[in-house]
Amino acid sequence: MSDAPSRMLRVDLSAERVVSETVPPSWRRRYLGGKGLGARYLYDELAPGTDPLGPGNALLFVLGPLTGALPGEQRYAAVTKSPLTGAFLDSYAGGTFPARLAGSLDDHLGVLVTGRAEAPVRLVVGDGDARVEPAETWGADAVETARQFPDASVACIGPAGENRVTFATIASDEAEHHAGRGGAGAVMGAKRLKAVVASGDPPAVPESVAALRDRDTGRFTESHTGRWLAASGTLETVDFADETGVLAARGWQERGFDGADDVGIDAAREAATGREHDGPVPGGFRVETAAGETVPRGATGMSLGAGLGIDEFDAVAELGEWCNRLGLDLIDGGNAVAWAARAVEAGLLDRDLSFGDPDGARALLGEIATRESRVGDALADGVAVAARRFGGEAFVPSVKEMSLPAYDPRGAASMALAYATSDRGGCHRRARPVEREVFDGPWDPDRAAEAVVAAQDARALRWSLVADDFAGEAVDVPAWLAAVGAPHGDLPRTGERVWTLVRLFNAREGFDRCDDSLPAVFAGDGGVDPSRFDAMLDAYYATRGWSEAGLPTRETLVRLGLDDVVDAATPVGDPGP
Repeated sequence: MSDAPSRMLRVDLSAERVVSETVPPSWRRRYLGGKGLGARYLYDELAPGTDPLGPGNALLFVLGPLTGALPGEQRYAAVTKSPLTGAFLDSYAGGTFPARLAGSLDDHLGVLVTGRAEAPVRLVVGDGDARVEPAETWGADAVETARQFPDASVACIGPAGENRVTFATIASDEAEHHAGRGGAGAVMGAKRLKAVVASGDPPAVPESVAALRDRDTGRFTESHTGRWLAASGTLETVDFADETGVLAARGWQERGFDGADDVGIDAAREAATGREHDGPVPGGFRVETAAGETVPRGATGMSLGAGLGIDEFDAVAELGEWCNRLGLDLIDGGNAVAWAARAVEAGLLDRDLSFGDPDGARALLGEIATRESRVGDALADGVAVAARRFGGEAFVPSVKEMSLPAYDPRGAASMALAYATSDRGGCHRRARPVEREVFDGPWDPDRAAEAVVAAQDARALRWSLVADDFAGEAVDVPAWLAAVGAPHGDLPRTGERVWTLVRLFNAREGFDRCDDSLPAVFAGDGGVDPSRFDAMLDAYYATRGWSEAGLPTRETLVRLGLDDVVDAATPVGDPGP
């Protein structure tokens, strides 16, 4: 790793052609890798209005300049235009696949896939090259597909991706890890790409970089976040959200869940057979299900447990493993079932389904993944689409067509701002101010805006390095980039530049202030006051240097070095008075 990767593998599935090309040095310096580099490629490659499920869409598997060496779990970014939202999409997954992909790519930062194969294929990567082969595993679930390649690491789709479910995931490590939300798996399915097989070994880590890793791993394990993760993993978020009054339950009808203890961290510890892996950051808790071993995450207990009113840990873990094998996003899958249960209660649907019913949930999730029923087919296009078709628009909130995770912003209004301004739709991972506002809120609009902007920029930088969400907090970024010889510019400004570039992409697709909206369900009694939300949004745009319509101004583009990037098809904001 003495020389940072500097090339990209371009794969045209229509022509079955693979080409290695140099990444422009200025792109590497200004966007690093991961989210940033993926955003630069997507903005450059796609024409406005490109069909996300058409051959013109691009799908990138992007690493960072530090992949294979960083503390914590290695990660990769899947970057594309979302079939769920029509906006920019970056999703991340860990496990063994990112490091094996890095070892397979040699001096490449990633793989850019375009076109559409005539028949199902897989992409086998090794020795700095790739080849397109027929995929005999089309129709298999994500676990079965991965097990066809015992000597390699695999990122693949299950039935949901094959059937272009708009919230299908890309699964890796026998479906223990997923690039979720937004439907990157559906893009793979539309391209008839079943799997990416990384056949190489992880890259060797030079002694100088290994010393940095040991130092920063020690910093992380001694930090509050490191101790929390080692003790509890993300499943503790179920207990946190319930105790602070922000856990959405039973299809967003309640805040707080009486069965939280039964699906949270204590239940996981009792059921666990061990931890996900050895080392200072041991990962989640392994539990056995009838279908095999699984690793439930926080979203499992929140969306498939509290969200569906199911208070049996084993049943929730089983549903999580079912989603994993199908290649379905846990959050959108749970919200889809929750919407259907509410629609049954309201008389909009006639089927055997209710809250607290794991068997009914499992059956519907299967129908969604295969599109084999009228309701399943509608929900496969997203909860918002199903609601427009059957009614019940207020049952499950969404932003930019992406249904929300189970952090209820009625308990912390800054979370409504985080959801509304998330670049890929209603997502809690871009900023999670709820974790602080519940203790010292309510915040005024300026403080909410500053907290959300700071978190979004910090994560945009971290995801351009493709660092572990948690261990990445302890990384001395300039020292690492210098150690691997990676070019970089003004790092504090890099995250803001990347976030703004994604906003330009979304603006070119027609997104503006109207899409940074507060779902109506949150504006009622006891909810987020609409005038307060508008004040937070105004403060957010002002903090970012965007216009009142939510468009970056020319002055901001010049400051961030994006004035030579923006094209004539992209609207730019009026600086105002």
